[in-house]
Amino acid sequence: MTESYDLLLRGATLVTGDSVVRDGWLAVQGDRIASLGNAAERAPPAARTLELAGHVVTPGFVNLHTHSALTMVRGVAADLGFAPSYTKGIPNALDLAPEEAAALTRLGAVEAMCFGSTLIGEHFVHLDACLPELAKLGLRVHASLRLHDVDFRAVAAAGEWRFDAAIGDDLLERNVAAYGAWHAKEDGRIAVQFAAHAADTCSEPYLARIAVEAHRRSAVVNTHLGQSKVEVERVRARTDKTPAQVFADAGLLDRRLLCGHCIYVDDAEIARLARAGAHVVHIPKCNAASGRLAPTPTLARAGLNLTLATDTQHGDMVELMRWALATVRIRNGGVDDTWQPEHVFAMATINGARALGLEADLGTLAPGKKADLVVFDFRRPHLVPAVDPVGNLVHVAQGRDIVKVFVDGRCVVDDGRPTLVDLDQVLADARRVLDRLWKRAA
Repeated sequence: MTESYDLLLRGATLVTGDSVVRDGWLAVQGDRIASLGNAAERAPPAARTLELAGHVVTPGFVNLHTHSALTMVRGVAADLGFAPSYTKGIPNALDLAPEEAAALTRLGAVEAMCFGSTLIGEHFVHLDACLPELAKLGLRVHASLRLHDVDFRAVAAAGEWRFDAAIGDDLLERNVAAYGAWHAKEDGRIAVQFAAHAADTCSEPYLARIAVEAHRRSAVVNTHLGQSKVEVERVRARTDKTPAQVFADAGLLDRRLLCGHCIYVDDAEIARLARAGAHVVHIPKCNAASGRLAPTPTLARAGLNLTLATDTQHGDMVELMRWALATVRIRNGGVDDTWQPEHVFAMATINGARALGLEADLGTLAPGKKADLVVFDFRRPHLVPAVDPVGNLVHVAQGRDIVKVFVDGRCVVDDGRPTLVDLDQVLADARRVLDRLWKRAA
């Protein structure tokens, strides 16, 4: 045993993902968990010890699908009934200059990180400007440009879907360049994916090109699949296929495909996804806020790996677990043993790690795994008593109850604030950009 570890967390309840250890301790050496135990086992010495009686420690949350710059339409887009990129009269991704996208993306990422996301899947615009700012935060970022060859300006302005090869070529070339410049950098915390936007916004030849580039690099592909009736109807009219069939024919339907939303998927589609080993990125709050529920119980019964993501709304994965549990129970018409707090907790942690092929490093608290840790203050009135700490986390906790976040053993959030960037400056920069954007939109 190491004589003295770098960091010791002592006295907290450890929600490991496999068990609950009360009055536990967890030792960190370098960027990994070295050891953990309970009060009956002697805690080892450490260079720094945090006394955390009354706190709960969990693995970091894996938030696989975000568009952080869409903080620009916070409190507005949710009431429009459709995604901002398809909607006329509000700030649009294509309106953003690189420095504007970077400021808003940083705001959304800081929010997610302070609420316990130690890994975010970030897919939007101006990746070359955003990644340097995201790298400064210290969290894990799996990012891509939003890849499409539809002309989104024509979609938003006139509801016209037309494909332009020059748009797709430019985006794909830039994403390949970003992969070369950033993938596996920042001690492996940065990864570059290939985010094919959707089957209605990517032509079939373009999806095939994305498949070639992604497979050449064994890269993860992130997409929206079955997110709207419009998507399904347009794909059917154009190809006489379903979105999953289009992805399969392009060579993209496999274990590296992360499928966001999956609201409008029938039994045959679900079976196709399950056979391919694709992963479902469940986005319950955005779905429910627009009046839609994904067939989550059916997806689970098919054996699909279900993960969680916040998408464009509030970056609180703690609240999201509550939405995931409640919306399934509404679908099922009651409570049963197949949908309990531990199931949605797994969706937010180990299932997300598994979707990225990182389950050996992330998703649970265990010796040898990365020291990505979230510390909740359970001394607050709404969290007492903690008869079942996982039940409290899912039913009544909030991201605001998080006081510390560690990534690779480094504290990136302390007392609810980021440690590596100036939060006040992040907010001021975002406010200036937002004022400009909304004035331009008006």
